[in-house]
Amino acid sequence: MTVSSLISVSAAPPVVAFSLSMKSTSSEPLLRAETMVIHLLRFTDIDLAQLCASSGAERFPPGGAWARLPTGEPRYTGVSTWFRARRLGLLPIEGATLVAAELLEGDVQPDEVPPEAHSLVYLDRRWHRLHKELDGVGELLDSSRFL
Repeated sequence: MTVSSLISVSAAPPVVAFSLSMKSTSSEPLLRAETMVIHLLRFTDIDLAQLCASSGAERFPPGGAWARLPTGEPRYTGVSTWFRARRLGLLPIEGATLVAAELLEGDVQPDEVPPEAHSLVYLDRRWHRLHKELDGVGELLDSSRFL
């Protein structure tokens, strides 16, 4: 499942939160899980973001680019930044559930992509990347221009 609302709650202990739509068929299994893996996707991971956002998609097919952590959770091996998290609490709110999770471990691989490929933003039901103009002001670029 692709979550577009990840927020930092606390640095010590490291806690994040995100909301899940109760309309999504992927929400229920995630709400039952005690632990999960959170992947921070970049523009170069847009195919994975689209796959995970697709209803009914096979997210972890046999032979795919994923592996299980020693603790059992699946992790996409091509994603450079990820965290394993433990669910702390759930707050149901009008058709959605706010999930709080403590980050337990993770990894950040060295950057091998240009800065313009770092960001991935989902806005107005479309994927975008942030682009820094020469004057230092950023703008959103529609991903369809680059696919």
